[in-house]
Amino acid sequence: MSIYLGFNKHLARRLHMRFVLILMVLLLTLTGCVSEQPVLENHEWKVSPLFKSDSYTMIGEEGKIGFIYDDGEVVRFYPNKEQKYMWHFWAQTPQETQKLFGKKVKIIGVSKQTGEKVNVIEGGIGIPNTAIKDNDKVGRMPSTMSLPSKGLWRLEAYVDEKLFGSVVVEVH
Repeated sequence: MSIYLGFNKHLARRLHMRFVLILMVLLLTLTGCVSEQPVLENHEWKVSPLFKSDSYTMIGEEGKIGFIYDDGEVVRFYPNKEQKYMWHFWAQTPQETQKLFGKKVKIIGVSKQTGEKVNVIEGGIGIPNTAIKDNDKVGRMPSTMSLPSKGLWRLEAYVDEKLFGSVVVEVH
């Protein structure tokens, strides 16, 4: 009888160890699948809304990210047509916004229709002229952008290689 009980204890210990090992592998696998990228605000593929900032009309997410744009025929996106746009970046506080100054920015365009990804522009958030009143409350980056084909495009803005936000535009 004691041999039989010893066998069951040994078997039970081996099964327990296998269970623990499988559970650890499963947890490590799931942990590796967690994304550190923030969730994109405009995940429904709708053109981003227009909003006012000072005297400018912009497209994007008010108080977060956008560029000067009024959807007029002159500034609209057309395939392979370069246009000038001024990007604006806001953090949660003026102090955090000031920490954006001088940071590298990369804009990647993603086509809804094809999934194609293109490098739209690489640049940096400028250091403002402090002699101009309230010039340090927003980060700015001038750009010349074009997109290769018609349809909806998500412009993903990476600041120091971290996704900061996105703007969805239509190429006419």
